[in-house]
Amino acid sequence: MGEPVNAQVSDGQVGIGIVGLGVISRQYLDTLAGHPRARVVAVTDLDSARAEAVAAELPGARVAADLDALVADPDVSVVLDLTTPGVHAHVAKACAAAGVDRYGEKPLAVDLAASREVMAAATAAGTRVGCAPDTVLGTGVQTARAAVAEGRIGTPTAAVATWVSPGHELWHPHPDFYYAPGGGPLLDMGPYYLTSLVQILGPVAWVQGAASRSRDERTIGSGPRAGERVPVEVATHVTGVLGHASGALSTVTVSFDAVGSHARPIEVHGTEGSLVVPDPNRFDGDVELRALGGKEWEVLPPSAGFVGAGRGVGLLEMVGAAGLDGDASASPRAGGDVGLHVMEIMTGLLDSAESGHRVELTTAPAVPPLVPLTPEGAWR
Repeated sequence: MGEPVNAQVSDGQVGIGIVGLGVISRQYLDTLAGHPRARVVAVTDLDSARAEAVAAELPGARVAADLDALVADPDVSVVLDLTTPGVHAHVAKACAAAGVDRYGEKPLAVDLAASREVMAAATAAGTRVGCAPDTVLGTGVQTARAAVAEGRIGTPTAAVATWVSPGHELWHPHPDFYYAPGGGPLLDMGPYYLTSLVQILGPVAWVQGAASRSRDERTIGSGPRAGERVPVEVATHVTGVLGHASGALSTVTVSFDAVGSHARPIEVHGTEGSLVVPDPNRFDGDVELRALGGKEWEVLPPSAGFVGAGRGVGLLEMVGAAGLDGDASASPRAGGDVGLHVMEIMTGLLDSAESGHRVELTTAPAVPPLVPLTPEGAWR
């Protein structure tokens, strides 16, 4: 890939610019602030006061007037995009036009067409694209993936992934975007589960889906807008079957229409055993194995992944600042190619739900290399 125009800040650290400083930004800042090999040098947000407050917490960081100013900053070599989904494609294209790498929150863009445009723009510019979730790079999913690769469950045959909730309006003071195009339980929470399944079982060849919407409005339950109604424009319960290219079948359910569930987040089954995979919205957690003929579930010790990781480790890996050996210009482990594939899976499920037919997928990314067991002191 081509060298970004704005290569590095003067002290040799990778310079990061952040656009969008909402709730999730705090988790990223906990990882990135003070990192020895990367530094947040500029931030921008539609709320200038919020941008000023965040910049004040980061030594040497400045406030960029807007996105154009951020990508033009000579010290910014990668932009962390924490905007809402409807803005992701705009930010990504601005980064590509400026020759700057982009790592962003999921989904890659608001729909499949926009996601393809994001990847095409980056390819033309020779820049890199990273896409959350990077939780799949933690010890939870990576240890499960290693166990499957080692043959601990024999030939993988199936997986079940389940996430349900009564809806984010109960706790989020501004839940509008969860119920607008680019939102819903599938595009909001689906990427954690689908990316995990791709990591563990490989790419998906076809999908069959069903979807529903329980009501056309939701009532905000907290904050200054409590009692206000927001329109629901997306499916709020989605279920489907994924046919992996390997032959394994995954069953997925995500919902804003259920109170709770006793189901484990992800279970993976094979001819010689079954695995329980921890919450893919977290980086760690116990991976449990029950071998054929065994009566008990065994907790596997972490054998792969970034230990103690937090949001932003995928960005650090992408720019070569996570303490791993290898070519920093290689495809990111939390990369846009996987993000595009996951978007096609989600789009396919919704298209299938509407048509009633199975949908064949066109993308088939290479599964990123397993993350070796990497102590916190090595990547942080």
